[in-house]
Amino acid sequence: MTTALSDPVGLDVPFHARGPLSAAVLASPAGPPVDVDLLALAQRVSLEAADPLTDDDIQLSLFCLYAASYGLFPQIAPEREWDPGLIAARRVLESAVESALRVRVAAVPVPEPRRDSVAAALFELTSEDAGPSLSRFIAKKATRDQVREFLIHRSVYTLREADPHSWAIPRLTGAPKAALVEIQSDEYGGGRADRVHATVFAKAMRGAGLDDDYGHYLDAIPAVTLASFNAMSMFGLNGRLIGAIVGHLAAFEMTSSIPNRLYGDGLRRLGYGEDVLDYFDEHVEADAVHEQIAGRDLAGSLAEERPELVADIMFGAASCLLLDGAIGAHMLECWTAGASSLRDGSPR
Repeated sequence: MTTALSDPVGLDVPFHARGPLSAAVLASPAGPPVDVDLLALAQRVSLEAADPLTDDDIQLSLFCLYAASYGLFPQIAPEREWDPGLIAARRVLESAVESALRVRVAAVPVPEPRRDSVAAALFELTSEDAGPSLSRFIAKKATRDQVREFLIHRSVYTLREADPHSWAIPRLTGAPKAALVEIQSDEYGGGRADRVHATVFAKAMRGAGLDDDYGHYLDAIPAVTLASFNAMSMFGLNGRLIGAIVGHLAAFEMTSSIPNRLYGDGLRRLGYGEDVLDYFDEHVEADAVHEQIAGRDLAGSLAEERPELVADIMFGAASCLLLDGAIGAHMLECWTAGASSLRDGSPR
C-alpha cells in the first residue's frame, strides 16, 4: 500500500512518496525545502536500508531524481536536472545501488578484450538457466489479471523503451557507436512514428484495458521493478559507466527474443487481439537480430577499443540479468501464493 505521507507540496505528480527521502525530493517544483538537509537524509536512508535494491524510498527517490532528465512528468521542472543538492543526493543513492549490484555479480568471469571472446562470454552468461521462467508461466498458466499486472510492471521501462541506452550514443565512437545506432533506430521505429516500440507497447496496454499514461500505475509498482529502470538510467547517465550500459543492452537483447515469443503464446491463449500481440511479435524477430549486433559489434568492438571496460561490460550484463530475474521471481512468488504482484493489489 502507499506510504501514509502527505502529497508533495506544489508538485502534483500522479503518485505518492514512500518515505522521508522521496517526500523531500518531491517537496516542491524548485527542490526540497530549505530546512531539509537532503544530502544527510540520503546518507541516512542509504545506511539504514536493509537492501537498496528493494527499498521503496530509495528506488522511488532515484526514479524521481532521474525524471527531469527524461522529461517524464511535466510537473518536474527540467531545471531540477542539474540542481546541485539533488545531484549530491542522487550520487549517494547511486553509490549504494551500484555497490549492492557489484557485490552480487562479483563472481562473473571477465573475458579477454577481444570481440569474439566478449561476445561468447555474453552469450554464455545469458544462456544460463537462472530458475523459474516468467515467460513460460505466462505462456502456459497466467490469467488475464496476471498478464495485466505483467504489462504494468513492464510499463515503467517500455513506455520509454530504448531511452536509457541512448544516453550512450554520444559517448561511443566508430564501430560501437554505429552498432548502437543501428539497434536504436529499430527501437525508435526506423523513422515511422507509429512503429516506435514505446508507442506499440502503449497500444498493447490500451488493448488490454489499461491506461497508457506514463506514471499512472507508479504507486502500484514495487521497488524491485523501479530498480531495473533506475539501474539503466544510472548506467546511461554516468559516463564512467559506459561499459555497464553497453553490457546491459547486450544482455537485454540476448534475453528478449524467446521470452517475447512465449509472451505472445500466452496472450494468444488468453484471446488477446493483434493490438496487444503486435509489440511482442515485433520483438521476436527484431531482437534475434539485435542480439548479434549487441554482442559482437557493440560490446565486442567496444572491448577491443577500450580493454579497460571489459569488466564493466560484464558487470552491466550481469546486473541486467540479476534485476530482470528479481522482477520475474517477485511476480511468480506472488502469483503462486495467490496474491497480486502490485503494491496496491490490483490493476486499475
